[in-house]
Amino acid sequence: MNGYYGLPAGKVEVGEGFLPAAIREAKEEVGITIFPAGIKHAVTLRRLAEDTGLEWCDVAFDVSSWKGEPYNAEPDVHSEIAWFGMRELPDNVIPSVRRMLELHEAGETYGEYRGVDALPHANRGI
Repeated sequence: MNGYYGLPAGKVEVGEGFLPAAIREAKEEVGITIFPAGIKHAVTLRRLAEDTGLEWCDVAFDVSSWKGEPYNAEPDVHSEIAWFGMRELPDNVIPSVRRMLELHEAGETYGEYRGVDALPHANRGI
């Protein structure tokens, strides 16, 4: 969703697990190196796109340490990166991402989301 904030994310490659995909996407999108010891599962979200009926499984991770300084490694895709506290989230956070963040804040590890923004997001701000 253009003009909306999200999280570094992407599709899992064939034969790739969720954890290696998260590590790869972090490197591709924000230029950081995450080591397996510094990452753990946070939230799984089942998304249903009401307009197409497509379903997605989003898996988010907590990252406690990384190597490198985060930067916008895909400026042709994302307009900027920004850090926000939960109480300072702007209105233009992708609704399904907001749902994941709220679940995580509440200590929940699973949730579901249904809406028209449930499609994969091209050109999302991160």
